[in-house]
Amino acid sequence: MNKYSLDGRDIVIVGQQSWDTNIGSNCKDIALEFSKHNRVLYVNPPLDRITLLRRKSDPYVKKQLEVIDNVRSGIRQINENLWELDIDVIIESIRWLRIRWLFNLLNKRNNYIFSRSISSAIGQLGFKNIILFNDNDIFRSFYLKEYLKPSLSIYYSRDYMLGVDYWKFHGKVLEPELIRKSDLIIANSTYLTNYCKQYNENARYVGQGCDLRMFLKKPVDNVTGEELGVIAGIRGPKIGYVGSLNSDRLDINIILHIARNRPDWSIILVGPADDKFEASELKQLPNVYFTGLVAETRLPLYLNFFDVCINPQLVNEITIGNYPRKIDEYLAVGKPVVATATEAMEIFREYVYLADSPSDYVRLIDNSLKDNTVAMELGRQEFAKEHSWENSVNLVYKSILETEKGF
Repeated sequence: MNKYSLDGRDIVIVGQQSWDTNIGSNCKDIALEFSKHNRVLYVNPPLDRITLLRRKSDPYVKKQLEVIDNVRSGIRQINENLWELDIDVIIESIRWLRIRWLFNLLNKRNNYIFSRSISSAIGQLGFKNIILFNDNDIFRSFYLKEYLKPSLSIYYSRDYMLGVDYWKFHGKVLEPELIRKSDLIIANSTYLTNYCKQYNENARYVGQGCDLRMFLKKPVDNVTGEELGVIAGIRGPKIGYVGSLNSDRLDINIILHIARNRPDWSIILVGPADDKFEASELKQLPNVYFTGLVAETRLPLYLNFFDVCINPQLVNEITIGNYPRKIDEYLAVGKPVVATATEAMEIFREYVYLADSPSDYVRLIDNSLKDNTVAMELGRQEFAKEHSWENSVNLVYKSILETEKGF
């Protein structure tokens, strides 16, 4: 891939996740990659009134209040070129309002006081001609282009937000407008790129980065029973899934169909299960195994234990545009993968078996068990290596440079 360089720029990142989030975060990974050659201010979401009332004892809320009460500075340095900002104001909780003019009025006020706090930090750090990078923050950051006056405003689409109830009512009006007025749109799936192109022609696909280092490293051959827990004694074909068992995102019926039709296969589900999974028939089937939550560092051990990995995605508004990071993790260990066919999965077609139905899953898993070769395993691993954060951010840089050239 051609290298595109962006050096010595000042970038302000706003989004939905705080720096101390305990889940994987595209935005944090992008910020770290940006900071290798540019100065970056990562802005944590501001504290809102309802969160303060409901979660006053929460450590994150307490941390925010210390800044609001001037007990400590809101700026904390993460590395040589990267700073985290806690906002020193409380914004109003307005999402529930259904009177659009009133919501818009209060949202503009929220944006204004949010922007003043960011502007103060920008001044303290000496940032100039900033690039504003908005990670799917539709409401709080809607007016930041107007208030912060960046040299370039970028909207990053990594999820179809309007499929989620929280964003639907006001988001269906505001997100298209936010996309229209942004200078550049980048998206991590082809589905989301095409969605954004409806409102802004300068929408670019930049792929997805993943940190695959621990998956590419071959685990020790002699894995102990203690390390694999309940599944250590399983023999025969092992069909596995790794990740949160969320019934809003995974199709329980696909897994049931596989387990019922092939009782000689063992279905291994690695991750915490929601209530619907816990109450499902899967719990009663003798060839289905639930491991519960497993430490991230142990996941490669489980993946190497599997014969085939699956991603039985439920296709709905929430999931249809998602880039499934777990597919890269599966491929990084060289395993055959069967996944639900979606537009976002098309880029994997050469390396992943794509299923359109539960019966397809059974047929394709059977094929992958029979046809797997060492050469295919190596090809999957090489393909996964292409999906690094360096490569993804290089495409972001390319998009920025081409957009600025066209101004």
